[in-house]
Amino acid sequence: MNANTPLLTDLYQLTMAAGYWKCGKAEQESVFHLFFRKLPFGGGYALAAGLGDVVEWLRGFRFSDAELAYLASLPGRDGAPLFERGFLDYLGEMRWRCDLDAIPEGTAVFAHEPLLRVRGPLLQAQLVETALLNLVNFQTLIATKAARVCEAARGEPVLEFGLRRAQGPDGALMASRAAFVGGCAATSNVLAGLRHGIPVRGTHAHSWVMSFDSEPEAFAAYAEALPNNCVFLVDTYDTLEGVRHAVEVGRRLRKRGHKLSGIRLDSGDLAWLSIEARRILNEGGFPEASIVASNDLDEHLIESLKHQGAKIGVWGVGTRLVTGGEQAALGGVYKLGAIRNEAGAWEPKIKLSEQAVKTSNPGIQQVRRFTLDGEFRGDAIFDEESGLAQPVTIMHPADATRTKTMPEEATWEDLLQPVYRGGELVVDLPTLPKIQQRGREQLAKLGASVKRLQHPHEYPAGVERSLHERKAEMIRRAKAH
Repeated sequence: MNANTPLLTDLYQLTMAAGYWKCGKAEQESVFHLFFRKLPFGGGYALAAGLGDVVEWLRGFRFSDAELAYLASLPGRDGAPLFERGFLDYLGEMRWRCDLDAIPEGTAVFAHEPLLRVRGPLLQAQLVETALLNLVNFQTLIATKAARVCEAARGEPVLEFGLRRAQGPDGALMASRAAFVGGCAATSNVLAGLRHGIPVRGTHAHSWVMSFDSEPEAFAAYAEALPNNCVFLVDTYDTLEGVRHAVEVGRRLRKRGHKLSGIRLDSGDLAWLSIEARRILNEGGFPEASIVASNDLDEHLIESLKHQGAKIGVWGVGTRLVTGGEQAALGGVYKLGAIRNEAGAWEPKIKLSEQAVKTSNPGIQQVRRFTLDGEFRGDAIFDEESGLAQPVTIMHPADATRTKTMPEEATWEDLLQPVYRGGELVVDLPTLPKIQQRGREQLAKLGASVKRLQHPHEYPAGVERSLHERKAEMIRRAKAH
């Protein structure tokens, strides 16, 4: 499927675009922000991902003749064409002219922080909403899940094995990419290896063993065919007997100048079986052979197995990684923050809600991160037009009585960085390995209490004091009308 098209959108984006065109607002300058309101998995952080695919999608932001013909065929509720010919001609001539700023992939991010900021003609900035959310929401969710799994594995390799359970081919590719951003060492997805350069790993399934008269015969045949890729799946019949058979074939491999790379456990009591398998491997002369575990693993089960003393050295994680497991979606949103009026001045915009958490932040937002002694200390969302009040005080998103003032000696960086200017790409995006490395470095600067799986410490992230006061005044004025 080719999703590199402006039609990767909801119909209401196009109906709004037609409305903007009709009433003369199509070219009005605007600023939108993409953010999420709640951290996924009940965790203490998220890991930004998806920007690379956003850039690729924007490269193709142009309506083809066939796409315009399809739009021309859509009927309104009265049976007449939904879109005017003049509007469709406008779309046909349109080229991407917006600015895009983004927090780099692999960056630790928090609720309400804009991951993307789009500035440009109102019609164009509106039209890209759905696709940007689709690309960033899912990959940020999966990268975060992968980071949590890798944290639980305590530096041991995590392999992404989720292709067969992923949400279709496109979902599988994005999941493999995002899982690598989050720290996975390799994938079973060969197409992801081709497309993204991710290392690929895998050996054989139970069907290989079952196709032979005996397990030793199956292992020997595999070793003969692929002597440099021998990780034997040992639980087709009797798991520990399978480990012994792997040792026998491993000795023959060694005589031929090859090695037994390891065994894989895919069922049963993984803690006890791994301890017993380790003993058999060690006594058989293969202390260096890895024990790979799979079978519906996630960060919680891995942490439990670690506590039980499991002797697993490589973790194959599939379904609960690539689908998000207990959380189906990130829940990111895309909201208007400011619009330029006829006098040329920026007017901040705010969306109100009966739920305080759903009230958006106004202005042209940026995120400033403060670091002291090699550790992240807090993030302040502020309006670039107004700047920050000094000293910088961060207001809790849901409780204005909870504040955090940043140390004056702390260093800082602004996280949103230019990606597009006037529709032109202005940055060379990093490779996936560099993005993965950024993720590792980011997580190393988060306190351990923020990264723990259960009841994590809440990292200080929210609007800075002057923006909070402006937002409160806008809410008061809006409710008074």
